[in-house]
Amino acid sequence: MKKDELAVLSQAILNEVEGYEFYTMAASNSKGESKDAFLQLAEEEKKHAEYLRDLSDKLTNSDEEKLQFAYELNPPSPEIYKWEKLDVKEASLAMTVFSIGMQMEKDAIKFYTEARDKTEVDELREIYQILIKWEEVHLNEFTQQYNVYKNEWWAEQNFAPF
Repeated sequence: MKKDELAVLSQAILNEVEGYEFYTMAASNSKGESKDAFLQLAEEEKKHAEYLRDLSDKLTNSDEEKLQFAYELNPPSPEIYKWEKLDVKEASLAMTVFSIGMQMEKDAIKFYTEARDKTEVDELREIYQILIKWEEVHLNEFTQQYNVYKNEWWAEQNFAPF
């Protein structure tokens, strides 16, 4: 396995750990069901980091058999979040968290797309495509939820952009 490929996986792990820390921080500033929802997001990021660590470990001894085995690992599928858990009273915090989360997902998509386009290893190209799909699911869910909270926030402020 080339150093460049391992560096990409190391950065991907770091990105997921940063996501975990971010959502854990958001949970610590929330209460009730909002806190639970942010902790669920943190757990999702943690699962992704663990998957990537396992993948990195399998690829470190780059013989063909281990690479094929790593490729056959099933990555954890993105969970469908229970957004109704977020408290409407915390719309401002939720909007901020989702806005930052959306940017993190966009950055991750860009990162994995560039890694996919640069790699010479077909199996890794397909793995990066799986990772892109993970992040796209999150981005779509976050965007939808951000828009819900934005509209609720506007209503609370007696403001409508019409």
